[in-house]
Amino acid sequence: MKALSRHRHHPMAYIVILLLALVATGGLFVAFQPRAAQAEGATQQDIDAGRDLFIANCATCHGLEGQGRVDNEGNAMGPSLVGVGAAAVDFQVGSGRMPMQESGPQARRKPAQFTQEQTDQMAAYVASLGPGPAIPTDEAVDPALGDAAVGGEIFRINCAMCHNAAGAGGALTHGKFAPPVVGVDPRHVYEAMETGPQNMPVFNDSNISAEEKRDVIAYLDQLETNGSPGGFALGSLGPVTEGLYAWTIGLALLLGCAVWLGAKAK
Repeated sequence: MKALSRHRHHPMAYIVILLLALVATGGLFVAFQPRAAQAEGATQQDIDAGRDLFIANCATCHGLEGQGRVDNEGNAMGPSLVGVGAAAVDFQVGSGRMPMQESGPQARRKPAQFTQEQTDQMAAYVASLGPGPAIPTDEAVDPALGDAAVGGEIFRINCAMCHNAAGAGGALTHGKFAPPVVGVDPRHVYEAMETGPQNMPVFNDSNISAEEKRDVIAYLDQLETNGSPGGFALGSLGPVTEGLYAWTIGLALLLGCAVWLGAKAK
């Protein structure tokens, strides 16, 4: 103790104490921080299987460790997946958007290329790279538990400007688009709001709560169930489509009448 007391005023003593405190803090953080994949119930076997699938199908663009890649000219080939969470993988891979079929301004929805088990394994691996949004539970996306009236109001305020009030989707800039959201798996709707894929902003729980997300899902489910009570939906794209149909049919009838009257006059 006396030896320590003699050196406590040494100029290096404070630096040593600071370094020890930093090491202790870092060690405690690593020891007590829950791994994202473990929190979702994934096993190490799932993570290892997911890594094998990831390396075989995704690493070309996203890097062997999901850190992202750039080409020789510095252009991004694929973004980093560290911290995107299992929900982003379940949405992108489960909806068939990833792997991309071809390069373009936006990944398009297509039939999924992997089974749900394989998708879950890749999601577990990506979740192990860093904490992020988890795959929602069945209860969180059950439209029967949501309020469609509240969900409709939330959807019209936050989503209708891109996806259309009827959820039919719409065009954006530079060849991009907001896809239709009617007839989409409720889990994917929730994950899209949570992760913000493509050009969509992120609506985390601080913006739209988990209960409100379920209300939006209930509203979209009601749109799908009710269909178009006014008759032909005409794409649900509003007065532009309706006007086009009216002019096309109206002009065709007028031309037909003119030709008929001309033929009768002869």
